[in-house]
Amino acid sequence: MSNIQQFASDNYAGICPQAWAAMDAANRGHAPAYGEDPWTQAAADTFRALFVTDCEVFFAFNGTAANSMALAALCQSYHSVICAESAHVETDECGAPEFFSNGSKLLVAPSPDGKLTPAAIREIAGKRSDIHYPKPRVVTITQPTETGQVYSPAEVAAISAVCRELGLRLHMDGARFANACAHLGCDPADITWKVGVDVLCFGGTKNGMAVGEAILFFDRALAEDFDYRCKQAGQLASKMRFLAAPWTGMLEGGAWLANAAHANACARRLADRIAGVPGASLMFPVQANAVFVAAPEDRLEALRARGWRFYTFIGGGARFMFSWDADMGRVDALAADMETVFGA
Repeated sequence: MSNIQQFASDNYAGICPQAWAAMDAANRGHAPAYGEDPWTQAAADTFRALFVTDCEVFFAFNGTAANSMALAALCQSYHSVICAESAHVETDECGAPEFFSNGSKLLVAPSPDGKLTPAAIREIAGKRSDIHYPKPRVVTITQPTETGQVYSPAEVAAISAVCRELGLRLHMDGARFANACAHLGCDPADITWKVGVDVLCFGGTKNGMAVGEAILFFDRALAEDFDYRCKQAGQLASKMRFLAAPWTGMLEGGAWLANAAHANACARRLADRIAGVPGASLMFPVQANAVFVAAPEDRLEALRARGWRFYTFIGGGARFMFSWDADMGRVDALAADMETVFGA
């Protein structure tokens, strides 16, 4: 198996040292099961300290389960969830949000850049109010979006204001939440509960952990019986300490933010290197750890022929994702091949 670094996905990366060390520390001897261990308590308390609020914290294996359980907790089966048409919950979770909620419908808004707007939310929520149509109940936004763009605190606040006006809850899919914080240079609270987010799914897998996401309920009332939902969904780990402990290693020393900042810097490096290269163009502003490049298909094939892997599932362009351990030399090698191939 080749160890040559690829940038098709930040899921390709291994476990960062801080998460690995925390798992190793949790592996010394026996501990109570099902989250009754000291590491799970410590991880939850670390999140409360980071967000400076007494939130309710749960741990899940992956982002699909985290998002789907969180949305299900906010909905009845006859409700609907408003999202961007490119949202992960719509395009890449195999109907899990509908499954976990026993049928809550996703209502999608056209969004060329992946962002929801207050106007789009208002239009969808106001489209129909009769009993024959699923009643809008939740708005979900992805931070950063699937196109790698970041909502500012003001943008989240504007969305939240519309949600409050219309009686909707606000959920944030934060699979790469750390990258958004690194880009904005703000505290996590500034783009979540302080601007009206009710529930956040904070991604650990793409930030340097082996597996694991955290679900934070800023309104504790919304978390009623959520532990039962986790159990029913197969997300209550018997050896929960191995899901929770890595978070302490990531959060306490700041690795979560440093990892994200490095990944963002690698994306920025590639974007700067290929700016102005004939035959290629950036599809979206580079704000987090993603770079989308539009180029003719024969040029993309030529890039593949040089050994590079990438996906083209959003808009037909090549997507490159950078992780906590991305090597700048390898980024420069990709840029050099792009300059050669696209400029030919």
